Amino acid sequence: MNKGRQLLVVDDHGEIRDLLKRFLEQHGYQVHGVRDGKEMRQYLSRQGADLIILDLMLPGDDGLALCRELRGQGNNVPIIMLTAMGEDTDRIVGLEMGADDYLPKPFNPRELLARIKAVLRRHPEPGQAPAAEEPSKIRFNHWTLDLARRELIDDKGVTISLSTAEFDLLRVFIRHPNRVLSRDQLLDLARGREAQAFDRAIDTLVSRLRRKLEPDSKNPQIIKTIWGGGYMLVVEIDHGD
Repeated sequence: MNKGRQLLVVDDHGEIRDLLKRFLEQHGYQVHGVRDGKEMRQYLSRQGADLIILDLMLPGDDGLALCRELRGQGNNVPIIMLTAMGEDTDRIVGLEMGADDYLPKPFNPRELLARIKAVLRRHPEPGQAPAAEEPSKIRFNHWTLDLARRELIDDKGVTISLSTAEFDLLRVFIRHPNRVLSRDQLLDLARGREAQAFDRAIDTLVSRLRRKLEPDSKNPQIIKTIWGGGYMLVVEIDHGD
């Protein structure tokens, strides 16, 4: 299942890169390690990656800047951010920048492996179609969500990039329109067994979606906050072909 999945480890500590490379290759992944943003850019210019393990503290551009750069370029490769223990602010900012998951240091490599598997399950390989029972495109308001391409398209045909986490959350909302969903329900439906790792990060993801979907994200009309309840997607769903 993991054969051919390319992982890129960006960490300036050689021992960590070597440890992760050996461990993850034992589990069937192809792993390449680089030490900073410059080497990351050089590697990605030559070939892509299915997932990036990105350390927050790097020489030169830090992990947050690199994550922001990739997302700004429309690169939606899944990113797992490695952060210092207890740095909640950096964790939230990392998610704001478009990271799909985070893991505090020091960490157990087996936990990282579980996070990698979870993120890649939610991010199919290129060309993989959505489940047969689910339509390939879903329209709502002035938007179209292309499930095969995992893209959000506006009524003018402009594609809006979505991170893996944003796509997962939006798909949950679309599957349960006009229904109040608590944070716990949203996390469970979007993340399953990995939900506990995200705690209140659901609010961050909702804010990110609102900035992309709403004409005025400060006065949301599509994803509404239901005080004491959670969130609700207020739309009419049109299932396309």
